[in-house]
Amino acid sequence: MAEKKTRSKSDNDDAGRSDGTKRKASSGGGVSGAQIAKRARKALAEITGLEAESVTSLDRSDDGGWNVTVELLELARVPETDDVLGAYETQLDEDGELLGYRRVSRYSRSQSSGPDSTRGG
Repeated sequence: MAEKKTRSKSDNDDAGRSDGTKRKASSGGGVSGAQIAKRARKALAEITGLEAESVTSLDRSDDGGWNVTVELLELARVPETDDVLGAYETQLDEDGELLGYRRVSRYSRSQSSGPDSTRGG
């Protein structure tokens, strides 16, 4: 009886594609956008001591790193609609390590569209 050879997942990761190029191994190499967002939230919360509310933007930079905008609760008030939030732009490297951050705006939670809203009248 002939033995059937099976390929492991790691064999498949290193296998060539039909176009002749090699696939990048998935172990340790790629960090997902969701992981980057979590790392940005966690890093800002640790550095600032503020509560991370949400991630409002996530994109790749030209150098392979990441740009992430995170909303932080800067001042809790009653009622919650009067809370003050800050939007922070962060730069992370391709592995998700924080390289820098800065606050780009500050606004009350009751603002309908956050820092990008326009005021009429």
